[in-house]
Amino acid sequence: MKIYFESYGCTLNRAEAGLYVNRMLDEGNELVDTPDRADLSIIGTCVVIKHTQDRMIKRIQELSSHSRVRVTGCLPPVSGGSLESDSIEVIKPLEMRSFYQGYLDDVEIREPSVFEGIPINQGCTGSCNYCISHVARGKLVSRPVQKIVNQARMQIARGIMEVRISSLDTAAYGRDIGIRLPGLVDAITRIEGDFRLRMGMMEPKNASEIIGDLIGSMSSEKVFRFLHVPVQSGDDRILDLMNREYHVDEFRHISRTFRERFPDSTLSTDIITGYHDEDEHSHELTMKLLQEIRPEIVNITRFSPRPYTPDNGSALPPSNAVKRRARELTELHHEIIQERLESLHGRILTAMVTEKGRDGTVVARDDAYRPVVIKGEYPIYSRVNVEIVDSGPTYLAGRVLS
Repeated sequence: MKIYFESYGCTLNRAEAGLYVNRMLDEGNELVDTPDRADLSIIGTCVVIKHTQDRMIKRIQELSSHSRVRVTGCLPPVSGGSLESDSIEVIKPLEMRSFYQGYLDDVEIREPSVFEGIPINQGCTGSCNYCISHVARGKLVSRPVQKIVNQARMQIARGIMEVRISSLDTAAYGRDIGIRLPGLVDAITRIEGDFRLRMGMMEPKNASEIIGDLIGSMSSEKVFRFLHVPVQSGDDRILDLMNREYHVDEFRHISRTFRERFPDSTLSTDIITGYHDEDEHSHELTMKLLQEIRPEIVNITRFSPRPYTPDNGSALPPSNAVKRRARELTELHHEIIQERLESLHGRILTAMVTEKGRDGTVVARDDAYRPVVIKGEYPIYSRVNVEIVDSGPTYLAGRVLS
């Protein structure tokens, strides 16, 4: 059978879908590069905001005009069965959870191009009032350490030297099986090979419990100095309304602990603007927090009420105010990242080539996971010493030293 594949959304969605496709290739099926050549199209879906969910439904309909479609990811659990038809089938929630209880174990990586990383746990420990993902994913189910380590060994053996571990909340990993994320990181970094490990997003509530041990595990030269912790708001009142189960000072503690140990690092966070009952004071507190912490990456999202969540139907701030707040947050972030990137001009860094770029370039990642664009052809996962000669809006430009 010929299979076509697409995936959207977070690294977890893409990682699950990629392993699912590799499982099917392990059964003798063939991957093709266009849907019109396929007998079956597999699509990994995201529903984090309504606009994204609408795009997913439209794309599924487009794919179904070429072949049968199988839908994975977060859309099936929240669709109420409305997607299914003679040409469209869905991976149901119980099937998805079985991925973490044996189905994904020991999947051979047949096609590295659709391998996006290693899922380490399903679900989360939170119950945020706005979040449809925890509705779609359910409660925490963690994979055994040895199964994750085995999969990392397999990908390294296939020459994939960037090991990505992902979930809705990597800091929640292992709470249900008696081991936490630092223990998993230690087990992975003990694998032989010149690879680098990147950890996925972690929620402040769980990250604050393990940050000391995690910093110790991140001291391995095999771990990127990269931390993604979404704060969502700089106002404790809004965090309480969201039911985030932490306050801003916990985020500050995580950020400062990380920066003190790794001054040359990348800190990423997320902000929701336009949350119901957010006012100008809330917005100013969030702006001040960004100015104080100065994260290199800020993902800014306008609040989108989702079905099946307590916040669905909540009254929203005026749209013009939300647009202005989003613009001000974006402008501040641009100032922060430009200052940071320009401070690196003239530095010599070691970086690992991770992907092909545009117009005869490649993209490499330094130890802080910053993208460095380099002119020329260099093998993927090769190591280069580069002098930083320029920067763009979100990346560095480097010249390879002989």
